[in-house]
Order: sequence, then structure tokens, then C-alpha cells
Amino acid sequence: MENNTNEKSGMMKKWFLPYFKKHVKTLCLDLLCALFTTGCELVLPMIVREITKIASDDISRLTVTVILQMALLFAVLKIIDMLAGYYMSYVGHSMGVMIEKDMREDLFFHLLRVPFSYYDTTKVGQLMSRITTDMFEVAEFAHHCPEEFFIAGVKIAASFVILSSINLPLAACAFVVLPFMFLGTRYFRKKMREAFRKRREIAGDVNSQTENSLLGIRVVKSFSGEEAESDKFKKESTSLSVTQKESYRYMARLNAAVRFFDGLMYIVLIVMGGLFIMKGKITTADYAAYLLYVAMLIAAVKRIVEFTEQFEKGVTGIERFASVMEVPAEDYSKGEEKAEPPENGGEIEFKNVTFSYDREKGDVLECINFSVKKGESIAVVGPSGSGKTTMCSLLSRFYDVKSGQILLDGKDIRDYDLKALRNSIGVVEQEVYLFSGTVMENILYGNPNATREQAVAAAKSAGADEFIEKLPQGYDTFVGERGTMLSSGQKQRICIARVFVKNPPILVLDEATSALDNESEQLVKHSLSTLASGRTTFTIAHRLSTVENASRILVLTQNGIEEQGTHKELLEKGGIYAKLYNSQFDR
Repeated sequence: MENNTNEKSGMMKKWFLPYFKKHVKTLCLDLLCALFTTGCELVLPMIVREITKIASDDISRLTVTVILQMALLFAVLKIIDMLAGYYMSYVGHSMGVMIEKDMREDLFFHLLRVPFSYYDTTKVGQLMSRITTDMFEVAEFAHHCPEEFFIAGVKIAASFVILSSINLPLAACAFVVLPFMFLGTRYFRKKMREAFRKRREIAGDVNSQTENSLLGIRVVKSFSGEEAESDKFKKESTSLSVTQKESYRYMARLNAAVRFFDGLMYIVLIVMGGLFIMKGKITTADYAAYLLYVAMLIAAVKRIVEFTEQFEKGVTGIERFASVMEVPAEDYSKGEEKAEPPENGGEIEFKNVTFSYDREKGDVLECINFSVKKGESIAVVGPSGSGKTTMCSLLSRFYDVKSGQILLDGKDIRDYDLKALRNSIGVVEQEVYLFSGTVMENILYGNPNATREQAVAAAKSAGADEFIEKLPQGYDTFVGERGTMLSSGQKQRICIARVFVKNPPILVLDEATSALDNESEQLVKHSLSTLASGRTTFTIAHRLSTVENASRILVLTQNGIEEQGTHKELLEKGGIYAKLYNSQFDR
């Protein structure tokens, strides 16, 4: 338990408290205002006590002037309370919003820099939940946590001092219940935190299921899968509701425990206070003040208990934030040892490269050796699952090799600045991805510093200018979510234009035409041929007809590179490539 507490304390110091640094002045003013509002509340029982005491001692002394003086004092205090409350409500919440903003931006930026492998095992819906819901709960926690605990602490300490000054034995009788209250509710607070953490995880699963179903809505409808998707969603939704009810059960038990202890405190005051009055150890006015202060004390404790839900949500949000931020980011450092690839380079060598997605499982690639000259066109073919895409992904360092080296222009790619390395490689994939925005914005994504004229020139080189000009707003036409307003061939040519404007010396074409119809394929093949001219090019292909003109073909199997040569050489050899080729064109 102690280690767990220390871990949480360390987590708060590392991942949450630093965000308060920019807002220390605001926080101090917020707590000062909280002190003013608490002070105003503490004065009211004293005013009641004074009026009651005057009336009990000599009713003739309780004049209109005295009553108005008391009322004026309280009115001044309420004005202070009103102004302080306004600051706490507006500026205090704004501080929470700014902390939320900083944490959300840091979280998103970190997610962009974590290794590609992180997304192989993490649901995007879970990450969306952490960026939105978790950060909102953290904002509420950031504002209310210091404020609520500060106010409760002041009320408890001030109440004890004031009550002790009136009658110490009775104050001791009232406060002896508090330690048992906090100890008695500790178990339920722990259970609530566990339930809230579980609820967040399942809420992330609900987000993932929703995203998965809606993004694949075309497939859902084409296979009449509405009922199946609805059943999946109901299953996740039911799990969420069960977890929510579990968290509320512990919350109800917590509230019941607090009600038990505050009832016990009142019973102690009724019995002991009554006995003290009987024996003349306390006056009626003092007893009235006692009851008001105890009521204020219990209200403060109840407020803390009510805040427990928000507190646990906030702590859970911070824990989930920390769990992502602690994932090591890719190495983007730009030290002196980090060089930049030559602008016109492209000579590549794989030396004894071995790679595995999971080090406890078998290797996907083992002892891969080959070299590529600058400007050479290399085709990578082989059966599914042989590691063709994986091999090319290693070149961009989407994953790092398990052993061996990949050299670019004679230098290990790990010695290059990562951003510069990836800028020197252009990738055109089978699964085209366009961002929600205009055609122009999607083309310029390849090089944000390029001019509009350069983007148009890139589109012309990609064979995309003709159809783009026919769109409703031309280059300023919105393409829709993931480019849904365009055909597959049009989207592919925009992606090729994006690589043209990037102008990299190395090109990776990963099944770039396999999902297209014949007409679109011919247009895209022409664009790719133009794009590949003068660049070192890797072409991954299942359709072997698309790689016949490659400078060299590598045949990759689970045993590694088993054959390499030109199309003609490999056919004459009559090996694996010849069998694959003939099986595709067997009539």
C-alpha cells in the first residue's frame, strides 16, 4: 500500500504538478479567495452566538442598532464572498482549462512521436478517450482539488480552534469522530478509484467499437451487417453500464458511511452538549454556535466526500495520461552525431538484417542481405506474409532492426536525423489516406513550404490536374472524410502528387495499383513511372506484370531472399519467381 501511495505521489509530481508552474499566481489568488469565502462562513455562527448571548443575558440590550450593525457586518462579508466566489468560479475554472489545454497538446504531440509499433497494440478509440474525456476530468480536478481541500482544511482547523476556545472537552468529543470517519471511508474510496479506472477503459472500448463500425459503414451496409454491429455495440455498452453501476454502488456505500459518522457526531453533541448545559459548563449561546460550527464542519466533510468522485476521476485521468507519456518516443534528437541524408543520395544496403515484431516470437526477417545502387528500380515480390512491406518499413524506421544494419549512402540509418531520413523517402501505399480538407491541402501535406504553383505542377506530373480542375472548386474542393468524395484512382493520384511535391530521392511503392480498376491502374502506372524516374525505387507487388521492367527483382520468402535478378533472368532460371509468374498468367 505504501509503495502504491509513493508511486502515485511520484506520478503527480512528474506528470501533473509541473503544469501548475505557469499558473502559480492564479492558484494563489484562487486559494486567497477561497480563504475569504471560508472566513465569511466562519463569522456567521459568531454573529448568531453574539446575538443569542445578548438576548440571553439582557433582552433590553438587543436593540435595532445592534441588529443592524450585525446585519451590516454580514452584508460586507457577503459582498467579499460574492466577489471572491466570482473569481474562483471564472478565473479558477479558466486555470483548469489552460492546464487541460497544455496537457492535451503535450499528449497529442507525444502520440505523434511514439513508435509505429505502439499503434499495433493500442486502440485509437482508447487514445481518443484520453485526449477528450480524461483531459476534461483532469481540468476539473486541477481547479477543484486544491480549492476543495484547502477550504475543508481551513474549516476543520478554524472550527477546532474556535470550538476549543469555547469548550475544549466538548470540542474533543466532536472531533474524535473525524479520524474514524476518514479511516472508515478509505476502503470505499479505493474501490471507487478502481471502478472509475475500469469504466474509463471500457468507455475507450466503446469509442473504438463505434469508430470501427462507422468508418466501415460501407462494408457494414454491403454485407447487411447492421445487426451484427449493433450486437457488438450492445455488448460493449452493457459492459460499460455494469461498470458504471459498480462505481455508483461504492459511491452510495461511501455516502452511507459518511452519513453514519455525521449522525454519530450529532448524537455525541446532543448527549454531551445536553449534559454540559445541565452542569452549567456551557451556555445556550455557546451551544447554538457549537451546532452551527459542527454543521459547517460536517458540510465540509460531506463536500470532500462528494468531491471524491471528481477526485478519483481526475486521478484516474492523470494516471492514464502518464501511462501514454511514459511510452518512449522515437529519437528525434538533433545532436552533432545526427547527420542528414544527402539530397541526391539513394544508395542502400541491407547487412544481415533480422527483425521481429515480438522478440519472444519468431523472426519475420532473418539475415537479409542486398544492396541497391542510386537510381536503381528494385521490385520485391513473394508470397503473402513473407515480410515485403515489413522490409520496406524498416527503411523508414517505422520499426528498428533486431540485429544487423541498414545503410543509406554508407551510413547507418540510425545515425541520421529521423525527420530528415523520412523526408528523403516517399511512400505510396495501396491504402490511400487523404485528410479531411481540400485537394490543395492534401497535396501540400508532402511539403508545407511549397507554393501553390509547385503543388499544381506536382498534380500535373501525377496526371491529376485534369480531373482536379473539373471538381466544383478545383484545387479548393473539400475531399470529405478520408477522401470519400473522390474515386480510388483520383485519391491515388493526389497521393502521388503529394510525393511529387515532397521530391524525395528514394521511393517506396507498396501495392500502389492493386486496388484499382484497369483504366485507373494504367493512369496511375503512368504517374508512378514519371515519379520513379531518376529515384531509387522499391516496388512491392503481387501482380508480377507490374514489375517486369524493374532493374532487379528480389524474391522474398520466409527463408529470406531466395532469388534475385531481372525478369528475364528469373524466368529462365525456372525457380520460385517463374512459378509465381506462370501461375498468375496460366490460362
